[in-house]
Amino acid sequence: MSNVWAALSDPTRRRILELLHEKNLTAGEIADQFDMTAPSVSHHLSILKAAGLAFSEKKGQQVEYSINTTVFQDVLAFVAKLSKKGEMEE
Repeated sequence: MSNVWAALSDPTRRRILELLHEKNLTAGEIADQFDMTAPSVSHHLSILKAAGLAFSEKKGQQVEYSINTTVFQDVLAFVAKLSKKGEMEE
């Protein structure tokens, strides 16, 4: 789960996830939202994919990215578990 926290620590990656939450996008469509090079966007997407926060699927000549909400559910469950432990000790 440490790679999830590392991926979420970057504001650009969080913004990419917000965009993907709205709809699936190609790397080019994502890059259009930022003032950075295509390789930089690809790097951020690679980190999100390695953390399991995003998926990619080839559609014709394009690669489309989507958000993986299952990982977020796991993170929320982890945080909720920690919160409950603190409540039980009070």
